Amino acid sequence: MAERSRDVKVASLLLRVGLAAVFLYAGIASLRSPLEWEGYLPAFLTHLFAPLLVIRLIAIYELVLAAWLLIGRYTRFAAAAAAATLAGILLANFSQLMITFRDVGLLCAALALIFVDKNAS
Repeated sequence: MAERSRDVKVASLLLRVGLAAVFLYAGIASLRSPLEWEGYLPAFLTHLFAPLLVIRLIAIYELVLAAWLLIGRYTRFAAAAAAATLAGILLANFSQLMITFRDVGLLCAALALIFVDKNAS
């Protein structure tokens, strides 16, 4: 039983680090080169707000989410936020599935983390 508990904790750590790395990269890259990310914004957002403002706000959110995942507190909520974010990205960019198809796997990893972390305590 102790070995299973250790395995679940390792699985939780690996999922958290993997997801955090994705959000950390996206947050840093979009702050460094915001114009490269503008094309991924949903049209309704760019009509309501300045694209650079939206990109910066999303980047800050992604960096906070990455830190939250790495810290490992309230992981199920962080995983749910990550899953919702990835689902939103997929829905907003469904026409670009050729690029975003990897987000399906990341979404599944975030959902798995919700269930894994439930058993990691």
